[in-house]
Amino acid sequence: MIQGGGLADDGASDTVFLSGDLEQALRTPATDGAFETLGRLAELFRGRVWIISKCGPVTERKTRLWLDRHRFWERTGIPEGNLRICRRRAEKAVHCAELGITHMVDDRLDVHRALRGVVEHRYLFGPQRTLVPDWVEHTLTWADVETAVKADFEPAS
Repeated sequence: MIQGGGLADDGASDTVFLSGDLEQALRTPATDGAFETLGRLAELFRGRVWIISKCGPVTERKTRLWLDRHRFWERTGIPEGNLRICRRRAEKAVHCAELGITHMVDDRLDVHRALRGVVEHRYLFGPQRTLVPDWVEHTLTWADVETAVKADFEPAS
């Protein structure tokens, strides 16, 4: 979602990151507003922000290199160790439970379905090809994500 692999603005699958060679993947730009929004949310959550990504070994390598190439950790203020990788989408729920995740942004409805009962605030990111159910909040842009998260945010005591 940050670097691609989800749906593009026109609703088409953005697969350059996933199917292209390493150099093409590393040139893939971040989604508009992602770094800035994540930086502000990292401040709001006092650095307790995690990237949980489902991918195989080849895409995992591309992802790690992409994050480093784009200075993701430095630009967002998210701690560099706050990356979890899983091989199946439903496994994101395991990571969320272990980490105590309260707010989750993902572009896949099947991920959010797995998170029901695990994560209280779920945000379905980007254009969708199906009707969005009322148990997940649809956020088209990173600005929408920020607005929704701030509306649902309750600081830890």
